[in-house]
Amino acid sequence: MKIAFVGKGGSGKTTLSSLFIRHLAAARVPVVAIDADINQHLGPALGLAEDDAAALPALGAHLPMIKEYLRGANPRIGSAETMIKTTPPGRGSRLLRLTEDNPVYAACARTVRLDVPEPAAGSVAGSAAGEAAGPAAGSAVEAAAAPVGGGDRVQLMVTGPFNESDLGVACYHSKVGAVELCLNHLVDGREEYLVVDMTAGSDSFASGMFTRFDMTFLVAEPTRKGVAVYRQYKEYARDFGVELAVIGNKVQGEDDVAFLRAEVGDDLLVTVGHSDWVRAMEKGRPPRFAALEEGNRRALRTLHERADAAYERRDWARYTRQMVHFHLRNAESWGNEKTGADLAAQVDPDFVLGERQSAESAVATA
Repeated sequence: MKIAFVGKGGSGKTTLSSLFIRHLAAARVPVVAIDADINQHLGPALGLAEDDAAALPALGAHLPMIKEYLRGANPRIGSAETMIKTTPPGRGSRLLRLTEDNPVYAACARTVRLDVPEPAAGSVAGSAAGEAAGPAAGSAVEAAAAPVGGGDRVQLMVTGPFNESDLGVACYHSKVGAVELCLNHLVDGREEYLVVDMTAGSDSFASGMFTRFDMTFLVAEPTRKGVAVYRQYKEYARDFGVELAVIGNKVQGEDDVAFLRAEVGDDLLVTVGHSDWVRAMEKGRPPRFAALEEGNRRALRTLHERADAAYERRDWARYTRQMVHFHLRNAESWGNEKTGADLAAQVDPDFVLGERQSAESAVATA
C-alpha cells in the first residue's frame, strides 16, 4: 500500500506521518518510509539524532544506478540516460517490491530501529544499564539494509536536502525524481506499506507523483490557511481519482472540530489534539511508543483501517494510464529536448503494472 502525507508547512504533516510509521511497525507490518520533503525532518521525527539523519544516503545521488537497474532488459529504453522521472515500466523492466533485497535498497535504504533505550551516562547503548535508565527511547540506524517488518524496524530513504551546490541553480523537484521513478516501478501488496512524507503545500502537484498513491492523508489545522491547501488538493486531485482523507491536527476543542467539519465535510477522518508524547519526541526524548495517548493511538488505527480498505479499490489499469499520461506530458514539455530521444517510444502499449508480475522482470498482461 502506497500512502502519502501532505499538508501546509507547519501543519504537523511530518509528525503525523512518523506516528503512522511507528504504528505500522508496532503492528509488525513491513514499512518503507521516504522523506520527500524539501525540509528533511522525517528521520529526526522517527527518533534519529540530527547527525545520523544528515548522513543518510540521498536517493538523487544514486539516480544513474537506479535508472540502470530499473531499465533491466526493456527493449524500448536504449540507455539509462534516456530515462526521466516519469519513465514507465514495460516488458523487460525490473520492478521493485517492498520486502525484497535489491541494489536500490542496498544503496539508498537504511534500517531504522525504533524505541532504542537511551543509555545511562557511561553505558553502552542497549546494555542493561541503558535499559534501566528510564522510559526515554531514541532510534538507531543500522548500517546495512535489512528485511522490513521486524516490529521495531523500518526502512528509511531520503531525497536529500538542498546543499550549497544546488542553491540558485537546482529545482527541488529534481530531487524527488528518483522517488517518482521508483513508485512507477513498484509492485506492492496488502499489509505492506510505503509511506511518503511529501513536500509541503501544493508543490506536490508539480509532478504526477500525487497520483501514485492508494491513499493520501492531508493534515490540516483548524484555520483558514490550514484548509486552503485542502481546497487546492481537492480541486487538483478530482480528475485523477486520488483518494483523499483529512486529519485535523492541533485540535483543541469541539469548536475546532466543527470548523473543520464545516470546511471539509465528510473528508474529515480523524482529529488529533495536544500530545505530551509528541512534545517529548520533539525535545529528542521520545518515550516508548506504547506510551502514546490512547486517543491518538485510536486515530492511528483508524488511518490504518482506511488505508487498508483502499486496497479493494485499486485499479492497476488506471494507475498505468496515469503513469503514461504524465510521461507523455513531460516528454513533450522538456524530456525529448533534454535527452535527444523520442520518449513516447518508451511506452509499452500492451503493458499494465500489477501484483501478478515478478519483481525481477515485468511481463505483458492481457
